[in-house]
Amino acid sequence: MVAKLSQVFRGRTAQNLLALYGVQFANYLLPLITLPYLARVLGPEGFGALAVVQSFAQYLSLLIEYGFNLSATRAVARYRDDKGRLSEILAGVMGAKLLLALVAAGLAFLLSLWVDNLRHDFRLLWCGVFWAVAWGFSPVWFFQGVERLRLVAGLEVATKLAALAFMFVFVRTPTDAWKVLFLQGVASTFASGAALWLVSREVGLCWPKLSEVGEALKSGWSMFFFRSAVSLYTVGNVFILGLFLPPQQVALYAGAERLTKAVLGMVEPINRLFFPRLSHLVVHAPRDAAQLARRLIFLMGFVGLGGALLVAVLAPLIVHLLLGSGYEGAVPIMRVLAFLLPLVALSNALGIQWMLALGLDRAFNSIILFAGLLNLLLALLLVPGMGFIGMAYVVVAVEMFVTGAMGLYLWRNGKAPWQMEKHT
Repeated sequence: MVAKLSQVFRGRTAQNLLALYGVQFANYLLPLITLPYLARVLGPEGFGALAVVQSFAQYLSLLIEYGFNLSATRAVARYRDDKGRLSEILAGVMGAKLLLALVAAGLAFLLSLWVDNLRHDFRLLWCGVFWAVAWGFSPVWFFQGVERLRLVAGLEVATKLAALAFMFVFVRTPTDAWKVLFLQGVASTFASGAALWLVSREVGLCWPKLSEVGEALKSGWSMFFFRSAVSLYTVGNVFILGLFLPPQQVALYAGAERLTKAVLGMVEPINRLFFPRLSHLVVHAPRDAAQLARRLIFLMGFVGLGGALLVAVLAPLIVHLLLGSGYEGAVPIMRVLAFLLPLVALSNALGIQWMLALGLDRAFNSIILFAGLLNLLLALLLVPGMGFIGMAYVVVAVEMFVTGAMGLYLWRNGKAPWQMEKHT
């Protein structure tokens, strides 16, 4: 197995994996570097307010991204040698994103009239919207599809490093929380703009036709449906807490979640790297696809379990070093959330890597939708009485359901990688 896995990581695959880990470094570890500073400078109240708006902004970015990181990646991977078709895909996706950005801005305005934690600081809210739009317009999906990620990854890392440096200079008091999102938005604007310029040089960038926009929205719908359902029990939990709890208490859960997700983010590059490869192999070499999927399930489960053990043991030290005084309540939350690491790793391998590659979008989306609704229902029942620890229990329970349901569906329908490997 070791010899076969080593073949997978040679050449372009290894380079792309390193590039994706560079992006993960920018997306997860760089915020982790700023976390000790922001937690102390902003204090629990300011940090909690920032966390609520960031969670909401992630919802908006998911709307703008619309699942194109999966659907458009798959389309580009299939037509990578047809520049005319690639130009149409690019135009359709970017036109769709423009429409979705307008919808996102409208939603932000409407919800700010209702949610106290959003209208508390309008500068913070609209800087969050700016960040969401800039992040949502990234064309990283194109580079994933053609399996050339080094340059765009370098752009993301460089701009986010610059934003981090400016953050230490300009964010000095609890009232400076809006500057965090503004600087992140500027970084994403530069990275997305430069990447779009590179894509336009390669395939051309033209004004989209309505038919191309419609096709992009139609092809991305199932993925958007999946991402939206996932968001109900992943990125949106801090926002849900903000509907019931004051910012000081939200800060405890947000701090624990960010620290845990920094570890969890280490499995995401494997998802993004191998999805186009499996999508190709499923059509052209089903047995090879099943073999690769089985190895990935083992690899991701092992990585997730190791991360969970580290988080559970080191939680008090991590919270003390990275969050500081006033955040001690984050330790038990972090130990509960540690169970997410192996569960998410396995559900990603079974779901995103395998079920979507097989085209089992309907079954996959059904599981995710039910999980999202279950998360929302349990949160509404438990959070008012149990607070942030109740939310932690809800998230872990829902992820257990997702992983178990995916494994059961594949096994009962003879679609598990180890079953298909024997019969193809």
